[in-house]
Amino acid sequence: MKFIKSISILTLLLLFSCKQEPIKRKLIAQLDTVEKISVKTKGRVIIHENFKSEHVIPRNVEVFLPDGYDSNSKDKYSVLYMHDGQNVFNSKTSYTGIDWGVDETIDSLIKIGKIKNTIVVAPWNTVKKRFSEYMPESPSELTSSDEVKAALKQNTGFDDLYSDEYLKFLVEELKPFIDKTYNVYAKVENTSIMGSSMGGLISLYAICKYPEVFSAAGCVSTHWPVPVLGEAYIKTLPATLPDPKTHKIYFDFGTETLDAQYEPYQKQVDQMMRDKGYIEGENWITKKFEGASHDEKSWNERVHIPIEFLLK
Repeated sequence: MKFIKSISILTLLLLFSCKQEPIKRKLIAQLDTVEKISVKTKGRVIIHENFKSEHVIPRNVEVFLPDGYDSNSKDKYSVLYMHDGQNVFNSKTSYTGIDWGVDETIDSLIKIGKIKNTIVVAPWNTVKKRFSEYMPESPSELTSSDEVKAALKQNTGFDDLYSDEYLKFLVEELKPFIDKTYNVYAKVENTSIMGSSMGGLISLYAICKYPEVFSAAGCVSTHWPVPVLGEAYIKTLPATLPDPKTHKIYFDFGTETLDAQYEPYQKQVDQMMRDKGYIEGENWITKKFEGASHDEKSWNERVHIPIEFLLK
């Protein structure tokens, strides 16, 4: 097959696109719920430590409840799921020492009436399996091939991708827990998903694979140029993008560091969005940020833009 010639490039891929810093604290051994008050916002960040799953490795799950959240109120909240949870609220656990500031952003946008009442659910990644869980398993004839499995095993220690299992964890285990535990709407129109880099890929994959669960996806600095697998996944989008009448999708990219590579791929995807019937500015946005890099600092500076689009 044609892609076999490029399989060796996966060696670079896993060093290049999935570079991870060590997590700054260990996952706790047993499932427990610990409530911690954020020092930066009046809202609360609740940590469900070592959340167990039949599909994926246990991990911490952080839940942000904005200022004014009332578990007994008749007014329910929408839910935004975000990947790489250690980077979303807390600078002490973030890879770069800078978090996304999503807690402050959500609180502020709710208070000025820009978005609907929303809680944020942020499962941590597990570092070593991040690429394997966030890379879409599509097209399956490629991702399940012996050549790809061998390359993955050599470079990650795992001979498979686990994004389907990760999405099962979100949809079949985490979402039912959130719906039962918190005062939220469970319907598709009140459920969104967002992430950056590989988290952008898995967010798009999630809304394509589960359009009955997620109505909106935020794909920030989406890491399209995954050797072999990235372009193959892009080619699946014309057949898998969800109905534009009931869904909306946000894309963006910067012009520095890794983000400097993204524009040609994003233009391909943008044309696919148009062909599918998405209307830019209404149910789809793609934004280019001059001078923005591929890091939490850049995402922190513009996170209000995708959040407002997804949740307005």
